[in-house]
Amino acid sequence: MFKTIVNLFFPKVCYGCRHLLTDNEIHICTNCRHNLPVTNYHFENNNTVEKVFYGRVKIEHATALLRFEKKGIVQQLLHNLKYRGHEVISTLLGEWLGNELKTVEVYSTIDIVIPVPLHKNKLQKRGYNQVAKFGVEIAKALNAEYIDSVLLKTTATKTQVFKKRMSRWKNPNQVFSIKNKALIKGKHILLVDDIITTGATIEACSNILNKADGIKISIATMAIA
Repeated sequence: MFKTIVNLFFPKVCYGCRHLLTDNEIHICTNCRHNLPVTNYHFENNNTVEKVFYGRVKIEHATALLRFEKKGIVQQLLHNLKYRGHEVISTLLGEWLGNELKTVEVYSTIDIVIPVPLHKNKLQKRGYNQVAKFGVEIAKALNAEYIDSVLLKTTATKTQVFKKRMSRWKNPNQVFSIKNKALIKGKHILLVDDIITTGATIEACSNILNKADGIKISIATMAIA
């Protein structure tokens, strides 16, 4: 009865379509779950994500859980995650992808999961890194360590012009930096982010992480555009 009363005044809606959830649905409605554009890249030999970085930076393995479609469910989910404070979406997607990756042998050698960082000003404003819980859940599934103290974003950038700025900056140190390199020396790192568009962010982060000796880098994101 109490739950019914709460739902009457504070109805729970789907983060994908904004429709009311039934008692048996949690965060995302059944229809949205069935219609999410899943990639299955980590189960396939012909991997689109790995092709994005071919000839740009050495990547061991790479995957994205979902395909981003303009005005689609994934766009709505990421908008709710990044701008409406629904951080539980990060947890849900991390649990989902983590449970799949732990069944794929090539990801069994992951030692450390590292999130693409936010600049301290944006982190303070938003209150959380939208990929943090995504990374934490994947690390749990892979029995890996989650570390967010190695890769730092030192320059604040605007999302819509980041690609242009990255093309002008030959030195990625102007955007990202690394510290505590000893923590990742000789490790296989899984770098996680929310979405891959041009791959410029991941490329810059990978170049910085490669300043540590003997590391390997793989990629996992929530979505790919």
